[in-house]
This record gives sequence, C-alpha cells and structure tokens, in this order.
Amino acid sequence: MTIPSETIMLGIETSCDETAAAVVTAGRRILSNVVFSQIEEHKAFGGVVPEIAARAHLERIGGITRAALDDAGVELSELSGIAATGGPGLIGGVMVGVMTAKALALASGVPFIPVNHLEGHALTARLTHGVDFPYLLLLVSGGHCQLLAVDGVGTYRRLGTTMDDAVGEAFDKTAKLLDLGFPGGPALERAAMNGDPARFALPSPMLGKPGCDFSFSGLKTAVRRRLEVEGTLDEQARADLAAAFQNAVTRSLVDRSAHAMEVFSADRAANRPFVVAGGVAANQTIRAALSELAAHNGMTFHAPPLALCTDNGAMIAWAGLEHLESVKQERLDTLGFAPRPRWPLDPGV
Repeated sequence: MTIPSETIMLGIETSCDETAAAVVTAGRRILSNVVFSQIEEHKAFGGVVPEIAARAHLERIGGITRAALDDAGVELSELSGIAATGGPGLIGGVMVGVMTAKALALASGVPFIPVNHLEGHALTARLTHGVDFPYLLLLVSGGHCQLLAVDGVGTYRRLGTTMDDAVGEAFDKTAKLLDLGFPGGPALERAAMNGDPARFALPSPMLGKPGCDFSFSGLKTAVRRRLEVEGTLDEQARADLAAAFQNAVTRSLVDRSAHAMEVFSADRAANRPFVVAGGVAANQTIRAALSELAAHNGMTFHAPPLALCTDNGAMIAWAGLEHLESVKQERLDTLGFAPRPRWPLDPGV
C-alpha cells in the first residue's frame, strides 16, 4: 500500500516524562509538535517518579492532543491514522497514551498504530533528512544505548548494546553526584563547557576492546570514588569533573561506533548513512565527535534537530506513517494491543 503525500497522522508520546502530541504528513511536513515537559514535577526528587509521571500524563493528554490538532489546523475526521507509543517505557504513562489513541481512533474510524518508542527515534532521520535504508544507527538515550543496522521499517539487527547503564542514565546519575541539577544530561553538558577534561583522569569504558557493546557503570563509579577522594568540590572542580566524564563517554561512543562501522560496512556499499538519535544525540560535543568519525570512515552523518532528539510526538507520528505504508491494511486492526514495558527492536532478543 502506497499512501498519498498528504496523508496525515497524529502521534502521541507518553513513555517517560514528556506528554507530547504532533501532526505529521507523509510528505515529511511537521504540522504541529506540542511537548509538555514534567521537569517541575520531578525536580524535587532528582529523577522521574513513575506514579507522578502517569498522573501528569493523564491530566495533560487531552489538552496536549487538542493543541496539536489546533496548531496543525486539522480535525480528527481528516486524519488517516493515530499512532501512540506502545512501549517500551514507564507502563503507567504508556497506558495513558495508548488508551487515548485507541479511543480517538475508534471515535474517528481510523487505524490505531502502536509504535515502538525506540523505532520512533530510529526513524526520525528519515523524517528530517530523508535518509534511505540501510543505515547504521547509534541510539543513545536515558534508557537505551544500542548500535543497530537498520535495513527497513521493522527490520533491525543489533550490533551492540550496553551491558549495564544506558549512556543517558549515566549522564543523569553523574550530574546528581555532582549536584548539577535536573534534568542531569543538559546540566552536565553546560557545566562541562567551562571545564578542563584533562584535570581528572577517568576511564573510557570498553575502549579498544573487541565488539560493539558498551558499559558505563564503572565510569559512574569512578566519578563517585573521585568525589570521595577530593571531598567538597568548588564550581570549577565540578565543571572539570563533568568535562572529564563527558570526554570519557565521548571516547567510548566513538570507539564502539568505529567497530560497528567496520561490521556494518563489510557487506554494504560505501558512503552509507550513520545516524545518531535519542536524547543524548543533542549533546554537541558527542555530535561533533561522531560526525568527525563518520567523515573519517566515508559515511554521511545525520542527527535530528535538537528538538527532535528528545521524546516527542512527531517521531511517533512519522513511525506510524511508515508502518501505514509498509504493512497490509488488514494488519492494522490493533485495538487489542496491550502496552508493553519492554519491547526490543530486534526480534528474538
């Protein structure tokens, strides 16, 4: 089934602490993209509290969805489908988004399309840059750190993954150790801008080892031990330690990605795309280093605009459109879909 260029999809994202909805066309036009961040709700706890997140989604989802439709100038009757994150994620929030999307789809008589949150990130570069399959993907976020060969919609092969913490989680926990504020990832990046990465020696996990897997728990532990040795740090010392941590992470991501490029390129034509997606892809230091790596290895580099790196409804709407085009109509009878706290991209894992 080939869909017209102005086929319109509403996408709903509620997997963590952003309540988001967007309207996107098959012609790669983002008509609206509304995001409500729950930073204030979770700031006092220094991290996302699942129960609070679910209640906030429930309170906001109706208004956010209505705002997305209004901003796009689109009515429910004009939609070709409604997509929502079906997992993985905090199950309370996922349930809110799925049930909202199902109700709207049933009321408007259009297909409901459950979307894997990771696939939303994985396909964003096709929305923003028109990237063709196949491509190598580094997916880096608060909950995930994976290297994947993306051969088509629904066709993913995992080359490497984290053996412990995701890179975004390591950023957040290290920022908390350094008392840099919430959300931790952006706060640590800001602090690192004023820091000297050479002042403190920290290990770059898995550097030089075979394969494409990651590990970040040891790096986080190294930061904690350094704090125990140093005692109370002044603002400059915290900036220096933040810079050292960011540098160690960057070196690890570059090293692991270089290994994945060798595996990915072995049976494919040269000059294939290298895509970086997920919340950590917004980090400018990491983006710059990975862009340089791609150029060195003869690959084109693509990363979504900063606003589309973090969780958003546009990526879910686009993934819904991709599925609407790639699967048979009879397979879109999905009102019986059950939200999933875990949902790996690659089958059999």
